[in-house]
Amino acid sequence: MEVASRTTLRSGHAGSDYVRLKRLIAGAGLLQKQPRFYALVIGVNTALLALCIGGFAALDNPWLQAMNAVGLALISAQLGFQLHDAGHHQMFSRKWKNTLVGFLTADLLLGMSYGWWVRKHNRHHANPNHVDLDPDINNPAIVYTREQALRRRGPLRLLARYQAYLFFPLLGMLAWSMHAAGAAFLVSRRSRYRWLEVATLLAHAVVYVGLLVYLMGPWSALLVILIHKGVGGFYLASVFAPNHKGMLQTDDESSLDFLRAQVLTSRNIRGSWWTDLMFGSLNYQIEHHLFPAMPRNQMRKANAIVREFCEETGVAYYETSVVRSYRELLDFLHGVGAPLRGAHGASPSLAAHPRLK
Repeated sequence: MEVASRTTLRSGHAGSDYVRLKRLIAGAGLLQKQPRFYALVIGVNTALLALCIGGFAALDNPWLQAMNAVGLALISAQLGFQLHDAGHHQMFSRKWKNTLVGFLTADLLLGMSYGWWVRKHNRHHANPNHVDLDPDINNPAIVYTREQALRRRGPLRLLARYQAYLFFPLLGMLAWSMHAAGAAFLVSRRSRYRWLEVATLLAHAVVYVGLLVYLMGPWSALLVILIHKGVGGFYLASVFAPNHKGMLQTDDESSLDFLRAQVLTSRNIRGSWWTDLMFGSLNYQIEHHLFPAMPRNQMRKANAIVREFCEETGVAYYETSVVRSYRELLDFLHGVGAPLRGAHGASPSLAAHPRLK
């Protein structure tokens, strides 16, 4: 089963299910904004960023500089989660406050277009795992359906053939691809803050490269940049990867209500408070897709409510461990590339999601 249109996934009370669930979540106070929590998050992230930059000024040893670059990558990923939450207006009741935090985090601190990211991410939320409309499963690097695989030619076909083996090495390119996609968006499309974004991104590039060169010299700066972008991209992509890959896919003929479209296409990751921290609470992918504006520190509480509600209404709710989630997505990617290797087997989506068998 690769797409929902090939199955029967309907409910006579589908329209009211989400309304009832939302009432439960709202009644528990989980949709209320958490400005104090996010003020703390912003403060801690800013302090850690400043500490890391100060480390480059104080450290002369190349090995210590490389370790500090890894630290900068981890902090940058946390800033990525900060951007994500601001983009969903999770932080503050006033829209402009969320937009300001998102813009400054994306364009000034991370060197990535806020306008591009919001547009792309909103399309993903509106069409999760849709084979034609979800931008996260329509990219030149990875194929997510056998039809996509068979359309590949040249080096991209070879990449698709062995994509399960190349998947993790490719994750290190995420930061560079996001910079490039954001720049292409600003060049080709009109956006509300287009020229402000262009100016801010140029300022970021000058300060980012210039400060590192000034503090450490060109070669050490180059080493730090490569480590920072590679590790940071790998970390972020590792968080995003288990969310939907290998789960139910949909197309234009699918007839799923909002609740089922979000739950059946998403995978949760079990874990502790440490998992929540390292994943930016995106390990609660089902809850996040059902309630995108819910503050991240409410996700764990919402998890219990949503899981129980899905069990009562007969909606398959899938949650697994970190290790198993990666195994499932690699099995899925390997299965998608099977026709290019002359192999045959069970549908990868179904194999990765046993509760939909």
